[in-house]
Amino acid sequence: MLVLGIESSCDETGIALYDTDAGLLAHQIHSQIAMHTEYGGVVPELASRDHIRRALPLTSACLTEAGKTLADIDAVAYTAGPGLAGALLVGASVANALAFSLGKPVVAVHHLEGHLLSPLLADPAPQFPFIALLVSGGHTQLMAVRGIGQYEILGETVDDAAGEAFDKSAKLLGLGYPGGPALSKLAEQGDAKRFNLPRPMLHSGNLDFSFSGLKTAVLQLASKQDELDPQTQADICAAFQEAVVEVLSKKCLAALKQTGMNRLVIAGGVGANKQLRAGLDAAAKKRRFEVFYPPLELCTDNGAMIAFAGAQRLKFATPAGSYAVQPRWDLSSLPAV
Repeated sequence: MLVLGIESSCDETGIALYDTDAGLLAHQIHSQIAMHTEYGGVVPELASRDHIRRALPLTSACLTEAGKTLADIDAVAYTAGPGLAGALLVGASVANALAFSLGKPVVAVHHLEGHLLSPLLADPAPQFPFIALLVSGGHTQLMAVRGIGQYEILGETVDDAAGEAFDKSAKLLGLGYPGGPALSKLAEQGDAKRFNLPRPMLHSGNLDFSFSGLKTAVLQLASKQDELDPQTQADICAAFQEAVVEVLSKKCLAALKQTGMNRLVIAGGVGANKQLRAGLDAAAKKRRFEVFYPPLELCTDNGAMIAFAGAQRLKFATPAGSYAVQPRWDLSSLPAV
């Protein structure tokens, strides 16, 4: 089964082709970062208009890369949410129009499920069950994953997501947009021990997170400095990143202990963070559990994760249609053109 995946939830247009036998055949991503940089953040109307411009050309590029045609597609999957309303509407419209014209099924995929399952595209891929840390600009959640559609939330952020805290802290330090990657890069040059920042909810006794206070601590620390020179900026970035990574890592270890599982999966944009990966790899070696990450190019929003999740939904859907899968379009009742 060949599934076309369409991702348009925010500021990346992602298109991909996933074959249930051959795996990922092609994927294309267009990032809108250059366009939104001028405004210091994502402008929803501009994002939606750009998705309209990119969706079909990227689809053609994917088909060419894979050596396929529209007639080869067996189903179309798209991101149904969460995300920017206008941007999601573009992906939904394109997906439904293509499926209608081809007489193929269309699958609505939850954006977070796409991220959650993206490490299954790695080699080696994790086996069920596992603990998943979904950590991105909009979400920070710990989940027990026992199979496709079998997800239990163990803990989540009560305020800002980790990636959101990265972006906002970077803005407070004058690092521009997108802030998270810039902060992480600058942190490599800093001394994390120079400043002591809090570890919110590290000893809360549950698996929830909070990062809003850490962002406020960065603001207060920066305002106390006589001069926010480049080295001081780097040191604050390093201290901030170390605090976030320590909280994320220890909560992951607590989730593994609580559930008795021995596999950990990291998904989402912050999953590309080098320090987080290094810390978890070291912990995995010491405590003898397995840790898996999606390929770096699939950490951010992308069509591959949507195509894959859609394929799994189709594969495991029951005859009664227990998942959000629409049947093949019936064109017999339409008037002749």
